[in-house]
Amino acid sequence: MAGSAPAPVKSAMRTLDVIELVVAHRKGITANEIGAALTIPVSSLSYLLATLVDRDYLRREGRQYLPGPGLERLRVPLDELSLEDRVAPLLRAIRSELNETVSFFVRQGWDMAALVTEASAQALRYAIEPGELKPTHALAAGKALLATLSEGELAQYFAEARRDSLTERTVCSESALRAQLAEIRARGYAEAIEESTEGICSLGCAIAVGGKTVGAIGVAIPTVRFDGDLRARTVVLLRRTAEALSGA
Repeated sequence: MAGSAPAPVKSAMRTLDVIELVVAHRKGITANEIGAALTIPVSSLSYLLATLVDRDYLRREGRQYLPGPGLERLRVPLDELSLEDRVAPLLRAIRSELNETVSFFVRQGWDMAALVTEASAQALRYAIEPGELKPTHALAAGKALLATLSEGELAQYFAEARRDSLTERTVCSESALRAQLAEIRARGYAEAIEESTEGICSLGCAIAVGGKTVGAIGVAIPTVRFDGDLRARTVVLLRRTAEALSGA
């Protein structure tokens, strides 16, 4: 019927019911008590509670569930949220959609560091730890960052930065890198095919907030899964995420 309200999503309603019930029981409430109060099967409830604990919206002490620190983040004004807090939910969304490792990098000198990482759940995956430094010239996210530099900054980069050959496909020369950067600026995203690690391809997109580049998102994909369809889906998600963050 035109003008009628959309039907509520049952899974979302159930999640909110659990959170509200736990918040109402400040001294803690057990899983059995939650299930009985909300008539949720234990099999479904255990996964839901585990997810809420993992995301810090609830915390567990013995058999008791209590409100978690993640709920406090919902009260923080937008301009007080850290960059990690803004980026993390979007990275989780990309990881959930692709089931590939996705990271947010920031520059540290002429290298870059992974500020936030969401790892793929697949057995064959790229592993990177938060805080781990990577060379900008060999990963797609790094190339995306380099593509945002001014000519003066680029000249300084090429004069000062080490550009080691990490695989036989690593692009190290200034002329070849400059050609890549021109292509990245034209199409809006970067690509690196086994330049950092044998068997791993990556796609990356620089992130600007308020007109200022703050970092780049990179998705690392094993070459055996890096087909045209996955590549196209990844590019769409990177562009969509960049737009969402630029509006933040």
